[in-house]
Amino acid sequence: LTMLSRLLPFVEKRLNLIELAPKGTGKSYMFSQLSKYGWLVSGGSISRPRMFHNIQSNQPGLVSRHDYVALDEVQTITFTNDEEVRGALKGYMESGEYRVGEHHGVGEAGIVLLGNIDSEDMNVDRVMFRELPSSFQESALIDRFHGFIRGWDIPRMRENMKAEGWGLNTEYVTEIFHRLRDDVRYRATVEELLQVPRGADTRDTEAVRRLATAWLKLLFPHVTSPQ
Repeated sequence: LTMLSRLLPFVEKRLNLIELAPKGTGKSYMFSQLSKYGWLVSGGSISRPRMFHNIQSNQPGLVSRHDYVALDEVQTITFTNDEEVRGALKGYMESGEYRVGEHHGVGEAGIVLLGNIDSEDMNVDRVMFRELPSSFQESALIDRFHGFIRGWDIPRMRENMKAEGWGLNTEYVTEIFHRLRDDVRYRATVEELLQVPRGADTRDTEAVRRLATAWLKLLFPHVTSPQ
């Protein structure tokens, strides 16, 4: 289930995740090679034009062109302007909208942070987010992520783990994942079944709804109504 949780942003719009895992567990491969609809950024500098909208070329950014944007080796990623990019990222992760100059845009991409973690920090009772760069340390930004993948539960990739025989073509199965993103019946099913306490935090309940909807699509794609 931990390995399958990496597929949640493939099937659900604007599902934001953080994964911290040891090296060699397939993070980069999963998000760069499986689906043509996703985009992996491997380290380097991220600017607001690249992420959202380039005014000079009038070209949409990554969040408007892909199903998810995964920031790999997140410890090495920097923003060209910390406050500017972080502010735009918080607004987008909350509402799916962004503004660059006079341009008002929307996107459907989930934001996924991928980072390595030392063995001594693989403990839910410790502050694991200290591995994230300072740009991502702000609590208001972290609060907008819907889930956390315990990547240390995923083993290092070995030759004897590779499947043999018949399988699903990745282009075929990820095309199905892409189309599932537009099917609203799963969200309606979750809404009808989910019981939310009156005092529940809205941001937390939205995270539960999105994660439950994505899991429903992955594990029980034939269930499109509560009956």
